[in-house]
Amino acid sequence: MPLTPEQQAEIDRQRDETQPTRRATVPALELILYQPVSVLDHGFVRVVDYMGDDAAVVQAARVSYGRGTKRVSEDRGLIHYLMRHRHTTPFEMCEIKFHVKLPIFVARQWIRHRTANVNEYSARYSILDKEFYIPAPDQLAAQSRTNRQGRGALLEGDEAAHVLALLRADAERAYASYTEMLNDDERGAARDPERQGLARELARMNLSLNFYTQWYWKTDLFNLMNFLALRGDRHAQYEIRAYAAAMLVMLDRWVPMTAEAFRQYRLGGAHLSEKSLAVVKRLIAGDRVSCRESGLSKREWAELMETLGRLDGPDEIA
Repeated sequence: MPLTPEQQAEIDRQRDETQPTRRATVPALELILYQPVSVLDHGFVRVVDYMGDDAAVVQAARVSYGRGTKRVSEDRGLIHYLMRHRHTTPFEMCEIKFHVKLPIFVARQWIRHRTANVNEYSARYSILDKEFYIPAPDQLAAQSRTNRQGRGALLEGDEAAHVLALLRADAERAYASYTEMLNDDERGAARDPERQGLARELARMNLSLNFYTQWYWKTDLFNLMNFLALRGDRHAQYEIRAYAAAMLVMLDRWVPMTAEAFRQYRLGGAHLSEKSLAVVKRLIAGDRVSCRESGLSKREWAELMETLGRLDGPDEIA
């Protein structure tokens, strides 16, 4: 993920500046503040600001629940209690702001999380860089035959090479047409001083979804965890999952006790329906249970078997 000299100079300037404050700060997060973490081939994510820490979650909980819980347990135990019982508002007291560079098609998935404040780079006012996403060979897969939203077997050999060549050639051609319509070369100089270029807000529509955009994305801790739980799930698309993985490491630095509880109760836990829970209770009692008489659909049964570690997904278990 190469940075321009101007971008690197701006990051260095930000990191060199310090401000006296009475607000809570987190040394582990301060170490990486403003620094971009590479994601995909040209993307990055970096923390540019934050408010609060684990102590802010505890403080908010003790205020909201009153004197009765003031000394019920240590901070870690209280945070685990909050996470386990889905008390959300204490986590909403903390906020974080990211600067993200991502392919446009990833941004269109990401923006569905409507609980954040977003300001995106505007191609109406500025010219987009010649940067587009090309999948790594180990992510170049065919359409899944069983999941309309998923990938199947990897493409290999000549077929893979042909697809990669098409993706690159189409992006190169689109960008060349984009700059031609703008009457602008890649360095911002006019190609033909006598010709007036097309408006930027119109020329941008020629670019494909693998071109990179950037935005500032600010959200609270609770909604960040919702994002990470959904987009970090193994069923999520790889490209957005890569961003979630980088942000999860940042969560560990920012609020380690909350991140620990999040991993235990959200990422490592499971939510069962009433019928699935009934199956589990019967299994504990020693009953034999079949998919047909469990009341679950075949898909629900397979998901339950996967949750229970029965990857073979038998039709009947005991």
